[in-house]
Amino acid sequence: MLGQRIYALALGYEDLNDHDELRSDPLLAVLVGRQDTSGEERKHGRDKGQALAGKSTLNRLESATQDDPSRDRYKKISYHSEAIEALLVDLFLESFTEAPEEIVLDLDATDSPLYGRQEGRFFHGYYKHYCYLPLYIFAGEHLLCARLRPSNIDAAAGSLEEVERIVKQIRKHWPATRIILRADSGFCRDDLMSWCERHQAHYVFGLARNERLQKLIEPQMGEAAAEHAKTNKPVRVFTEFPYRTRDSWSAERRVVAKAEQLEGKKNPRFVVTSLSAEQWPARMLYEKFYCVRGDMENRIKEQLSLFSERMSTATMRANQLRLYLSSMAYVLVQSLRRLALKGAGMARAQMDTIRLRLLKIGVQVRISVRRVSLSMTSAYPHRALFETVWSNLRC
Repeated sequence: MLGQRIYALALGYEDLNDHDELRSDPLLAVLVGRQDTSGEERKHGRDKGQALAGKSTLNRLESATQDDPSRDRYKKISYHSEAIEALLVDLFLESFTEAPEEIVLDLDATDSPLYGRQEGRFFHGYYKHYCYLPLYIFAGEHLLCARLRPSNIDAAAGSLEEVERIVKQIRKHWPATRIILRADSGFCRDDLMSWCERHQAHYVFGLARNERLQKLIEPQMGEAAAEHAKTNKPVRVFTEFPYRTRDSWSAERRVVAKAEQLEGKKNPRFVVTSLSAEQWPARMLYEKFYCVRGDMENRIKEQLSLFSERMSTATMRANQLRLYLSSMAYVLVQSLRRLALKGAGMARAQMDTIRLRLLKIGVQVRISVRRVSLSMTSAYPHRALFETVWSNLRC
């Protein structure tokens, strides 16, 4: 049932209602390991001809409770979130043949809109609707954490605990690998920076601007404005300085500032980091390192294409399981991209593109006693791509 649900999400079937048809699909039955792909050996007469679970059975899977499942007549399945979270990190570790010198962990929060009265439902002033506020942590394209949270909390709430757990698991296998945390100003919190400083990790966080910070870069803003007046083009001037807040920070830290003059407005930006100026000069740190975190937005959008926003179950625990299922569907398709699409011209393809070109293909299915055979049309336009992917996977 778990495989059936995850494969269906990867294939683009978002609703449990879809499984009233999919339960009769012999290819999906082959995928999840059913020997009786036609469903003729089912015990109950109403299930004859349907090899897989229907929507009601899968709903009971998703409605897993934290209590003893043996006490519930219908919901006899539970899940262990700690094991699922550890699996995401293990899959990341297994994707490397040797320990990398450095990895970057990107943290971000996004909104998951709600349209009912689900547990943990709150109105979020920034997003202007009722939603959850899931926390994501990525290492490049690898998903390491997908934590569902209510939206009446700080964007960084719970991130320290997740970082501690992930870094501990990574360092158990790669003790010498350098780890850098990267996030926007919503995660610029003293407890997270202090933890990094105590545990030999580094960080690059956006820093929300204020009057003190803007006053410190007034000369650079003047320089940018003067140059803009001459050229009528956007101008950036970078500087850095040691900085400490009056109350919230426990130590003085390096701050990099971008003084930018655009057409008709100023655009100052600030970043706080533990990385040295010798290794990362101000401009390079901002443009070549911090701004690269924007690629994480694409990874979050790919979660949406795998229906991670489908949070219609009543409880947060059940909705967290739905988020895990979408996360595992992402891991499957991302692994396909990593292992099979390099050299095929689709190493950076989005999930939707991979699904449309390689997975959603019309074939003629024939079932015999010993095999399930597939006949693909000769007019399939991505035949060469399919053959390359097939060959890569077999190797």
